[in-house]
Amino acid sequence: MTKLTLLFLTIIIVIVASSCNSQKENNNVENEEHEYTNDLINESSPYLLQHAHNPVDWMPWGDAAFEKAKAENKLVLISIGYSSCHWCHVMEHESFENEEVAALMNEKYVCIKVDREERPDVDQVYMSAVQLMTGGGGWPLNCFTLPDGRPIYGGTYFQKEPWMGLLNNLDYKFQKSPAEIEAFASNLTNGIQQSELIETPVTGIQFTAGKLDTLMLNWIPGFDTQDGGNLHDIRDQQKNKFPLPNNLEFMMQYAYHYSDTVVMDHVDLTLRKMALGGIYDQAGGGFARYSTDEKWKVPHFEKMLYDNAQLVSLYSHAYQRTKNPLYKHVVYQTLEWAYREMMTKEGSFYSALDADSDGEEGKFYVWSKEELKETLSEDDYKFAASYYNIGLKTLWEGNHILLREKTKAEYAAKEGMTEMAVTEKAASINKQLLEKRSERIRPALDDKSLTSWNALMMTGLIDAYQAFDEQLFLNGAILNAKWMQKKQMNDDGSLLHSYKNGESKINGFLEDYCFAIEAFTKLYEVTFDEKYIEKADKMATYALAHFFDEKSGMFFFSSDEEGALIARKMEVSDNVIPASNSSMANALYDLGILLYKRDYTDKAKQMLANVYGDMADYGSNYTNWGILSLNVVNPYYELAITGKEWKARMKELNQYYIPNRLFMGGEKESSLEVLEGKFMDETTIFVCIEGACKMPTNATVDAVEQMKE
Repeated sequence: MTKLTLLFLTIIIVIVASSCNSQKENNNVENEEHEYTNDLINESSPYLLQHAHNPVDWMPWGDAAFEKAKAENKLVLISIGYSSCHWCHVMEHESFENEEVAALMNEKYVCIKVDREERPDVDQVYMSAVQLMTGGGGWPLNCFTLPDGRPIYGGTYFQKEPWMGLLNNLDYKFQKSPAEIEAFASNLTNGIQQSELIETPVTGIQFTAGKLDTLMLNWIPGFDTQDGGNLHDIRDQQKNKFPLPNNLEFMMQYAYHYSDTVVMDHVDLTLRKMALGGIYDQAGGGFARYSTDEKWKVPHFEKMLYDNAQLVSLYSHAYQRTKNPLYKHVVYQTLEWAYREMMTKEGSFYSALDADSDGEEGKFYVWSKEELKETLSEDDYKFAASYYNIGLKTLWEGNHILLREKTKAEYAAKEGMTEMAVTEKAASINKQLLEKRSERIRPALDDKSLTSWNALMMTGLIDAYQAFDEQLFLNGAILNAKWMQKKQMNDDGSLLHSYKNGESKINGFLEDYCFAIEAFTKLYEVTFDEKYIEKADKMATYALAHFFDEKSGMFFFSSDEEGALIARKMEVSDNVIPASNSSMANALYDLGILLYKRDYTDKAKQMLANVYGDMADYGSNYTNWGILSLNVVNPYYELAITGKEWKARMKELNQYYIPNRLFMGGEKESSLEVLEGKFMDETTIFVCIEGACKMPTNATVDAVEQMKE
């Protein structure tokens, strides 16, 4: 048993015993008297509860707020954010906690607070409105609407004085020129309803490798060949860099298929720079949401579950391809963090850690030289200062952000040490730093569990299990699946979106279904337990019944059972998280193969055809679609492994990076039609494409060679 395995066992035991209680204690609001309390006090969202004692008369999203606005003939302010949003905190402190500002807001507006993570459907609508009006967006998102919810003005962060001026001016305009505002609201609402809406299916599309070549040729000039990621426009004053794991997944798969060394080298450069940079928590594991500079040095310190889940998948796949120990370190340390700080005793994962602690951004993570010297022995400090480059390179606002320039092997060669000695020394120092850091005031934890983000983490754990054959990763995925089935999934395949303190609520959105279908399909792929594929199919059936638009062949983001917003949106463009439509298309494609459901694969191809014309010009927004396109254009292998030794053969196959494959099989006869006739007297591997199989083989190396022909 390895040291890492022992560490994970310890972590799991501690989590099961005490995690939930300790996290609750960390997030409980003290029982104290508050001068103000509004309607948010009855909500469970950490973000809404943060505003429950503002002097603003906040109301939660719902009919009651709009009925009040109509009865009082007031404009509505819809203010949207999330618990770990730094600028949300700033605006709250400057304006929403200010009695003068609050009095003005209460007098002239009905004010609604929305957690964008709980209600991504609401966020989509009003983000579209602000983007159409201003050309940009972000959080906090503040959108002003008529009493019926149609927007008339919006923006993001406002300082106190401009905010008060805006409040007065909009109310004056509403009272004096209602017809003009009504006309503007109607036009804007029409624009929102049409944005990203596909109304007619595209026919006659031929999927070709040439389309993907054009996409990549258009993209390559924007590569940052020094620090990885993408270059910024010279006019762009914001130098933020986001990891964008789905972009890198697509690039890696594209480069694999077409032997493109330029693209593959760029993927590895980016993965290296991120793993060694300040965006990665060198002492504790896990990635921050983005870097505020081009060199991945200064993070925006919030840690999101969805980022880290996808990055675990990405680095696991990259390890399968390269066997680079840096990538393995990132996956193991990130999952140690996730198990240690984000996992509940029920097997779900919390949503996020705040960027701020004790009123300052990043205070929990940065170090002064004096603190490092006090924490470490003289010899350890000397090593840490060298290993983590303590000096001008790490200096930020008077403190230091730990970062590296060299991998452990490179550092060992430079210092004349063995790589094992460097590994052990760094681990010892990190342990001391984590112990010291635990004494600080912790960043606030968003302790709700979202179905969609948990499904991404389940997939990440499965991908890590495949790359490293670490049973604890698979155990975590199975535990997460049990939680999801018990708490978030109904017998008819419908899902709930959010969970906290034993309560599941909010009907699921398309993002919940698509990511959960993909996760349960993957769980079948590594266990060959057909109950998981049955669950995936049941969710797909429900999604087709309640989200699918027959007219266009695409899916709406919200169910037809939901109360109507001013627009029913379709999420098409991939971003930090893949678009729910692109994820659903990939999910249906795989399910269609596994279940012999041609209708599923046909729907997936139709969805791809609907966006195909835009892919080459806007490559970074269509990378998950690009992955589906790669699987449609190139051979997509159905790898059936049957017999008593299927686990051993799968372990051997997982040593290879083969992104265009789908596992199926088991020890004995299966009810899946795709496996009919594939059970022999001994363990056998079948390499098939669209049901047509090559010569069965007992040897893994032969199967791999068949996939190279």
